[in-house]
Order: sequence, then C-alpha cells, then structure tokens
Amino acid sequence: MKVAHLNAYDGNGGAGRACLRLNDALNAAGLQSEVLVNYKFGADPSIKSLNAGLLPKGFTAFGILLERFVSSMYSKKVKIPFSVPVWGKDLSAEALLKDADLIHLHWVNHAFLRPRDLKALQKLNKPIAWTFHDSNAFTGGCHVRYTCDHFENECGNCPVLKERGPRDLSHRIWKAKRSAYQKLDFHVVAPSTWMAASVKRSKLLRTAEIEVIPNTLDTEVFKPVEKSLAKQQAGLNPDSFIMLSGFMPSKKDLHKGTPFLLEALEILAGSTDVDRSRIELIVFGNRDEKNVPDFPVKTTFLGTISDDRKLAAYYSAADAFLTPSLEDNLPNTVMESLACGTPVVAFTTGGIPDMVQHKENGYLAQYRSSQDFAAGIEWVYAHSAPMALNAEARRTVEDKFSGPIIAHRHIELYQQMLENYRSKRAR
Repeated sequence: MKVAHLNAYDGNGGAGRACLRLNDALNAAGLQSEVLVNYKFGADPSIKSLNAGLLPKGFTAFGILLERFVSSMYSKKVKIPFSVPVWGKDLSAEALLKDADLIHLHWVNHAFLRPRDLKALQKLNKPIAWTFHDSNAFTGGCHVRYTCDHFENECGNCPVLKERGPRDLSHRIWKAKRSAYQKLDFHVVAPSTWMAASVKRSKLLRTAEIEVIPNTLDTEVFKPVEKSLAKQQAGLNPDSFIMLSGFMPSKKDLHKGTPFLLEALEILAGSTDVDRSRIELIVFGNRDEKNVPDFPVKTTFLGTISDDRKLAAYYSAADAFLTPSLEDNLPNTVMESLACGTPVVAFTTGGIPDMVQHKENGYLAQYRSSQDFAAGIEWVYAHSAPMALNAEARRTVEDKFSGPIIAHRHIELYQQMLENYRSKRAR
C-alpha cells in the first residue's frame, strides 16, 4: 500500500511533527509512506517538497506571507488564528499523488490547499483521509473556537472579524468549503474524542465519516531517564522540584493560558506547604520578547529546541510538565512528557483528558481555575510515590500511543477505505 501525506510544512508546528511521526511509524510497519509539503524547512531528502529551487521556494514564501497579511487585515488583533484562503495549488497532476493508493491530508493552510484545490483532488480518484489537527476545516476561518458555536450553523457574525454580519467573510469561506466538500469524498481522522465531537456538532461535517485515532511519537527517543541523573545532565539542581512548560509567547496570550499559569505559580509560591527555594520553572519554545511576564519563581528560558533528543532530556529532568492551554486537540507536548515519565498538570479541556488520567498520571484542573491548577502542581510536589507516578505516565503512552499501535490503527482504516472505495467503483 502506498500512502501520500500532504502537510503545509515538514515538522514546523504540532501538525507537522505529528505528520512526520505517523509517516515514520507507517514505514516501520511496512507501508510505503511518503510526505509532500508545501514549504520545506529541513534537509531530510525523504520528505518531498513542491518547491525545489530558490525561486519557487521564494514564490511560495510570498504566498504564505500574503495569506497571513490578508488574514490580519480582516481579523481583529486577538490571539485567535484566522485563515483567509487567498492562495493555493491544484495538485491533481502531482506524480506522487497519482502513484499513491491513498492520500492523507493533514494541516493544509498557509497558501497550500484552498477549498477549490481540495475539490480538485477528487480528479485523482483516490480514497482520502484527513486528520484534523485544529478546527479550521469545519469553521469559516478560525482555528480555535473557544466558546463560539457559530460553526454549528453556517458561521457569520464572526467575533474575530473586524466587519461582522450574517454574510461576512467567515460565512463566505464556510460556503466555499461546503461547495468543495460536496465534491470531495474523504474520511475524517480525529486525534481526540473532543475533536470528533466537535466535528459532529458542525453543520459542515456533522454527517462525515469519522475515526478517532490519536497521534503518535517515537518512544525510543521520548523515554525516561532517572530523574536525578537527568537533572545533573541538564545542569539543574537534583534536589529542586523542576517544572517544565512550553511555548510561552506572551502574558497576553489566551490560547496557551499564560495568565492562568502566572496566577497558579503565585498561589504555589505563597503556599506554606511548598519550599519556594526548591521550586524552579524552565520554559522552552518561542516567546514574545516585548511581553515576557515576570514569574514569581525562579525561571529559565531555553528558547526553541528543535532536537527531539535534547527536548526529551528536559522532559525527563522535570518533575512536572505544566500546560495551561485553554483549547488543544491532542497536544504533542503532553504526550512527549508522559512518554518521558513526567506527570502533567493541565486544564480539563480539548483532547488532554484522552491522555491525562486525573491523579493517575497527572492532574486535570478545573477549567480556567488558577487555584485548582496550583493545587495540581502541589499534588505532584507532595506525591507520596513519585516513582510510581512517573511509571504510570510512561505506561499510558506505551499502551495507547506508541508507533506500532497507532500505525496499526491507521492501516486498518486505510484498508477499510480502500475496500469501500473499490466497492463503490464496482457498482
């Protein structure tokens, strides 16, 4: 079986990493799986790019920047990503796709596949799977919905847009997607039960075929190292309680919940049951230099870590991973932390409860409660059997999210899709 994956980027962002990890797992399971990206950042020769050469790559970069500029012109200055599909590519003549038995779509925004380009894929007469890494595929433009329920109808009156109304830009984009989906036969893959439920709520895709299959990761890269040793190797005090968090762009950022983390750490630092001199926060990922918050505990910023083995070393060194995100599908960081034997403290939101079992391998705090988030950190801090807690975190990933398990589930879906497709064509 030959499978061709389409993603905007090669490992840049959560969807890209999830796509590449699935591709590796499928190849290890014996499939012929390849990835085709719109813009290639890395140098892996096995990943195919639509832009070989400096000029085509520059042209694609211009399209990506144009889409982002147009999107910013229409949307308010809020931390809710919104995409206006103004640029794209018709891939119906692409040789890699023609040669494949099945096409698997991932994140296709940023001047890659507009609704009309998606519709053109039907010319290839191939079964199509589509993993939804965020909500954009079934909304009128936004990638994160929070409490907005307009996607349950036909969007319009979009709270993200500067000019909103019943027939605003979000409604027009919604209609373009409906027109494309009516011509495109595809099977939705939802990485979390939350995402599957969201799709079923949408007017655009509530009747779509959906399979819940989580993302995966390399458990030989993301694996536990004994805590004190890992701390020493990372240059950290072995006697300190190390908290790790990722992607801390700004104290104003709502999506990643930074304000709630700050409040929780304030509460933690003031607790009489916590030795403030023993607690330390380390943060990896991008950050907004102009809006870096003041943390109430000792904090070290690591910057972006692109090497998975180095990242895994920090996960192993941490005693708890903190993710105050307010909406997330199936965040890679949570799975990576658990795989390294590090419990997770998070809000009860999105697909996180698919991975974190409350007081078994981490702590699920009440949504938007800084007080309960602080209680979760303190629960890990004071845990009577931390080694057992760490072991349970690792076991969760081995049992539910390892490469062989997730590859097998995808292969079963692919086989079913191919059988159904052949049956339809035989009629």
